Amino acid sequence: MAAQQYTNTVSPISSISRYLHWIIAFAIIGLLSTGLYMKRLEVYDLYPIHKSVGVIIAAFVITRIVWRIREGWPHPASKYSHFEHVMAKITHWILIIGTALMPTSGMMLSGASGHGFGIFSLTIVASNYGPDGQAIPYNEFVTNVGYGIHEYAGYAMIVAALLHIIGALKHHIIDKDRTLLRMLGR
Repeated sequence: MAAQQYTNTVSPISSISRYLHWIIAFAIIGLLSTGLYMKRLEVYDLYPIHKSVGVIIAAFVITRIVWRIREGWPHPASKYSHFEHVMAKITHWILIIGTALMPTSGMMLSGASGHGFGIFSLTIVASNYGPDGQAIPYNEFVTNVGYGIHEYAGYAMIVAALLHIIGALKHHIIDKDRTLLRMLGR
């Protein structure tokens, strides 16, 4: 497809959709980065902040999903090949489902493992430490399921986020359409 020039005929994206998109995008990128850092370098001091932000962002995710159902998917800014359209749909679905799975599985993992979680000093699920200072799981099965989902969904989110960013830049630089500009409110 030949590069197209920017047009003004594309319907705008609501400010609520844009704000939810960017708040969740930056939070999830930050949480994924922090999660990789904590896991790889065993930096346990960041877990309370990671968990608190994860619980807070869950409220934004729920709001975004309800808003997306109410408002529907935005129309493409231009005509794209069938392959691009399918890839965009798959990537968007992975991102939407992943943003719901990540906080949910994190809460399953942390809560069921006995480590507890909350929002900073507000406890939602209390920790369950034994006299030796080790966490005693409330439910090992839920812990393991939460761990598996959190890990694999995290990696899927990283791939999908990179594809999403590359796609947005492709639309802006190569296709010269209004996809990125719409998400910036222009």
